[in-house]
Amino acid sequence: MACIELLKKFIGLALLLPLVGCASLGAIGTGTSTQITGSVATEHILVATTRSRSADPDEFFSGERGPGLDHASVFVSIPPGHQAGALELPRYGQPSPDQHFVIRDRTYQDSNQAFSKAVNAEIAKRENSDRDVLLFVHGYNTDFSDSVMRFAQFAHDSGFQGTLVLFTWASRGSPLEYFYDRESATIARDGLERTLTLLAATNARKVHIMAHSMGNWVAMESLRQLQIAGDPTLGGKMGEVVLASPDIDVGVFKAQMQRLGRPEKPYNLLVSKDDRALNLSQRLSGNQPRIGNYAEDTEIAKLGIIVYDLTSVKSDDSLRHGKFAQAPEIVQLLGGRLNAGNQFSSNDVRFSDRLQTLTRNIGQVVATTGDIVIHTPQTVLMRPDEILTAPIEVFGNTVQSVR
Repeated sequence: MACIELLKKFIGLALLLPLVGCASLGAIGTGTSTQITGSVATEHILVATTRSRSADPDEFFSGERGPGLDHASVFVSIPPGHQAGALELPRYGQPSPDQHFVIRDRTYQDSNQAFSKAVNAEIAKRENSDRDVLLFVHGYNTDFSDSVMRFAQFAHDSGFQGTLVLFTWASRGSPLEYFYDRESATIARDGLERTLTLLAATNARKVHIMAHSMGNWVAMESLRQLQIAGDPTLGGKMGEVVLASPDIDVGVFKAQMQRLGRPEKPYNLLVSKDDRALNLSQRLSGNQPRIGNYAEDTEIAKLGIIVYDLTSVKSDDSLRHGKFAQAPEIVQLLGGRLNAGNQFSSNDVRFSDRLQTLTRNIGQVVATTGDIVIHTPQTVLMRPDEILTAPIEVFGNTVQSVR
């Protein structure tokens, strides 16, 4: 009987997993020899990875696990007619730079030193106010090209002005490889911790972390390891931490936060109760809720986290799992947060000033959509001598103080 139930579970998994995670965008070839006729923007992404280099030059990095931490440099062009939140790719054949995202150039880097040197070179091109690094960690079912393209799209649409670094772990980019991907994510913890340490040793002003879906498991475990190692703030260089639609058991997440303690700067958590991918993941995990679709926003805010509830935000994603990159208002909100930094967490600023800064940092998005509910830990909005007993309306959105 147990064998029959187990077989049913695996059959259900095989049928349902194509709906889960970060849907594959398909293999993307290079376009270095294609004539460009329009004005094409380019994003330069530096790569740290635990993937193995591929024997197929078009693949570049495979979905197999590499022997250690590897690095690369990638340029991605964005088509002139690009629409915010979209990722324009060909349905078949080679992409055209006039119409599609195209990887223009890819080169391997053979050492940690070469990677650090490349990061510093990118930082040196920017004004002092833009010398931050954004590190992105992708989710499940994502091959190398997928991770590069999605990060390039998000970075371009968000208007982030700093240096871009992608941490890509050994996902096979197949919906049926959930368990392989999960173990690969676990293996990648040390590689991400090492990458964060390398970035903290560069000339970066701040290092921001953004993770999506299963990538949050890698990020949270690496942050936990930094805490255990006695360097939770990367020597004071830790910037914003953005956790988008985390595929992490709520109980596990609470345990991770208990070990981490209340962060100096509140983490940013993006949740959506209509996330179909996480709802399915919950069913496959003994009906244990995932933190990315958890309904108790105020409970999570008490851990030192700003919770952005995106349930009412519309996107073209049928799974409603990629709103962080596919809903233009969310992309712009996050870009404003990353560019401005967490300016409203200082304890020596009056409450009214903090509230004004909060509304400025999340920009005009809230004023125009009215769809984002924000729950904040009390220390963000209040000093000990200030009392707030009710939620605040910020341009039509609730900012909930949690005590």
